[in-house]
Amino acid sequence: MKGLRLLRELSRRRVLQGMLEGGAVVVALPLLDCFLNDNGTALASGEPMPLRFGTWFWGLGMAEKVFVPKTVGRNYDLPPEIVALAPVRDQVNLYTNFNAYRDTSPNLCHYTGWVVLRTGIAPVNGGDLPGETIDVTIARKIGRTTRFQMLTATATGDVRNSFSYENANSAEAAEWSPVAFYTKLFGPGYQDPNAATFKPDPSVMVRKSVLTGVLDQTRRLERTVGADDRARLDQYFSDLRDLERQFNQQLSKPKPIASCHGVDAPKDDPPQGEDTRLVALRHQLMTDLMVMAVACDQTRVVNMAYSAGFAATIKAGYDRPHHTCTHEEGIDPQLGYQPTASWFTRRAMERWSSFVQAFAKVKEGDGTLLDNCLLYATTDTALARLHTLEGIPMFTAGRAGGRVKAGLHIDGGSTAGTRLGFTIMKVFGVDETEWGSQSNRTTQVVSEMVL
Repeated sequence: MKGLRLLRELSRRRVLQGMLEGGAVVVALPLLDCFLNDNGTALASGEPMPLRFGTWFWGLGMAEKVFVPKTVGRNYDLPPEIVALAPVRDQVNLYTNFNAYRDTSPNLCHYTGWVVLRTGIAPVNGGDLPGETIDVTIARKIGRTTRFQMLTATATGDVRNSFSYENANSAEAAEWSPVAFYTKLFGPGYQDPNAATFKPDPSVMVRKSVLTGVLDQTRRLERTVGADDRARLDQYFSDLRDLERQFNQQLSKPKPIASCHGVDAPKDDPPQGEDTRLVALRHQLMTDLMVMAVACDQTRVVNMAYSAGFAATIKAGYDRPHHTCTHEEGIDPQLGYQPTASWFTRRAMERWSSFVQAFAKVKEGDGTLLDNCLLYATTDTALARLHTLEGIPMFTAGRAGGRVKAGLHIDGGSTAGTRLGFTIMKVFGVDETEWGSQSNRTTQVVSEMVL
């Protein structure tokens, strides 16, 4: 191809290398069209655009009457609770009539549903995380070489509102402050892939040197312990290798990325509070930072929470938070649902739509960043008033680099909701023949969505 021939010709002239203050310095050319293939769908070397995965969470489910479309397949209708999806309907799949099964475990209010959909297993108590969440599994597959294996944020202002876990003792803390999140992503440790010069961070050099010594000691220790301890050390050693890969990434000049550009630092964090207007502002600030971190290839796995399971979002002029509203507000006899509870759900769907649109706005190759993503949105229940787990809704957005169809309403036929998580893992190349346990165990993909 023309681009590949030119890339070969430029390969020796693409960078100028030197030394400055003891560190390598590289002056790079910008990401020219010749560094992509003729269609703009991959790098000229043939390497595909990277795949990314994201999760999004909203609390307290939906009202079926005004949430579930009457039609399936493409061009599905948009009932009042999801009318905000109009700008992104062709990029979003809605999954309804799927179930989360508790089997012999209790129905742990606002907990069992999301744990099943993200781990495949029903928890036995409120502190039980019976397996790693799907984002952790996928991050091990696609996130080992980026600066951050994953990023987790919340719009609630509460660091505890995370839905990402390796296990019950290892939660991924959620970033809640836009100012702190900016500093983490684009502060002193950030290496701009489009910068003219590059100098490795001396502090990373020191940390990698220390890590190398630890790895050497671990190898020697493995030869002196029993089988059980070797297994524990093997997991520890695997984690250290992941850390070493991340250090290596930070010590190498990143490839230029056309879609990566500067982000303005937030001047201040929004005021604390659960008013939906404040939550929306916090959500937008965190989303913008997260999307650009993905575009700049600082991470390939992200998690965003709009609200908690016991959602405490507040409507101005209304004296009860969302969760309390779902249990105390009566069903309007004419509407057939709880109008204020539905108002809260509509605000959540506005934020889900804005999250998807943020990825869709970033141009990447001949498409958008969203085209090379698959975003997975879950909630904790179907009807919050009764804590039901039957008919629990889910979404995906994006096409995962052409591996997934988008713009569909898919009826699950009262089957296990874990089918969607299992399908997503297959899309990302996770080599599992089944996922989940007991009634949530599945070997069946959602065939309607895959190409």
